Amino acid sequence: MTSPLASIIAAGTKLWLDSVDPDLVLSNRQLGATGATSNPIIISDLIRSGRYDDQLARLLQDESLSGEDVAWALTDQVVSAAQEVFLPVWRSTEGNDGYVSFEVDPLLEDPQLDLPHDQRVARTIELGSHWSAGHQNRILKVPATPAGLEALEPLAAAGVPLNVTLIFTMRQYQAARDAIWRGAQRLASLDHFKSVYSIFISRVDVYTHKEVPQLSPAAQGQVGLLNSKQLWQENQRFWSQHPTPLEQEIVFASTGAKLAGDAPWKYVEALVGSDIQTNPPATNDAVEQSGRTFTRTVDQLPPAGVIGEIAAQVDMQQLEDQLMAEGIQKFADPQKGLLELIEERRTALTA
Repeated sequence: MTSPLASIIAAGTKLWLDSVDPDLVLSNRQLGATGATSNPIIISDLIRSGRYDDQLARLLQDESLSGEDVAWALTDQVVSAAQEVFLPVWRSTEGNDGYVSFEVDPLLEDPQLDLPHDQRVARTIELGSHWSAGHQNRILKVPATPAGLEALEPLAAAGVPLNVTLIFTMRQYQAARDAIWRGAQRLASLDHFKSVYSIFISRVDVYTHKEVPQLSPAAQGQVGLLNSKQLWQENQRFWSQHPTPLEQEIVFASTGAKLAGDAPWKYVEALVGSDIQTNPPATNDAVEQSGRTFTRTVDQLPPAGVIGEIAAQVDMQQLEDQLMAEGIQKFADPQKGLLELIEERRTALTA
C-alpha cells in the first residue's frame, strides 16, 4: 500500500522539508522529500540541542569572528550539509529540484534598525551573491518587501537561484515574478535559471478569522487556499507563455494548520498535484500517520458563491499590509534571538 506522503508525491507534488535538522533531513529524504528550507529558528533549535557545541566552540575560538559571523558560519555549515543530502536529486533532475533555501539576512528588514531603502537593496544583492557563490543546489530566500523586490532583478541577472518568501498577495507575486523574469532575460542562457515563489497560506486564514469575522462558514478558513490556488493558476499561465528549461514554481508555505478544529493535513490535502509543498516536520508526520491516500486537488476551486464572497469581503491590500508588518517582525526577531543565543553559548562554552 502506498504511504500517504508517497501518494502526494505520486500525484505530482514535490515535498520540501521546513527544516535543516540533519536527522530530520535524512528521515524525510527517506519519506520522499527532495529539498529543504532553513531559517534562524531552526538554527537556534539545533544550537539549544547541544549537538553543535563542538562546531560552535571551534568558531568561538576565533576571536576575529563576531557573534553575527559565528551565526552565519554555522548556518552555512548546516545548510551545506543538507545540500549534500539533496545534491543527488539536483543532479538527477538537472537542476530542477533538490534545493535547500538559505535566508538572506533578516535584520536588513528590521524596523528597529530602519536601514535606508537603497542600503537594504544593495546589501540584499551583495549577500545573495555571496551566499550563493560556489553552491550548485542552494537557493537564496529573499523577502517580498520593497527592498527585496528591487534586489530580485540584479540577483536573477547574476544567475542566483531565488526563492521569494513572505508572499501573501497577487500583487507581491506578480512584482516578484516580473522582476526575476527581467533579470533572467539578461542571462546568456536560461538553462540554469530557477525561481520559486513561497505563498504563505495558514497565516491568511488566521488573519481573516480575526479581522474578517463576517465571512460565512463556507468561506471562513478558505481564503488562504483560494488565494494560493489563484496565484498558482497565474504562475501556470505566465510560464506557459514564457517557457524555460527548468520549472519556475510555487512553493506552498505555511502549511501547518493553525486554527482549532482544522485537520493537521488541511492545507497539504488541498494543494496536492503540482509544484512544491514545504511542510513542517510535524505536519509531514501527521500526514504520514493519517493512513489517507491523497489525490490531485490543486486545481479545484471553491464554489463561485464562495469566491465572490471572499472577493467582496476581504481587502487584500489591507491583508498584505498587516501580514507583511507581522511577517517582517517574525522574520527579524528570530535572527536577533539567534545572535543572543550565540552569546549565551559563548559564555558557557568558553567559561
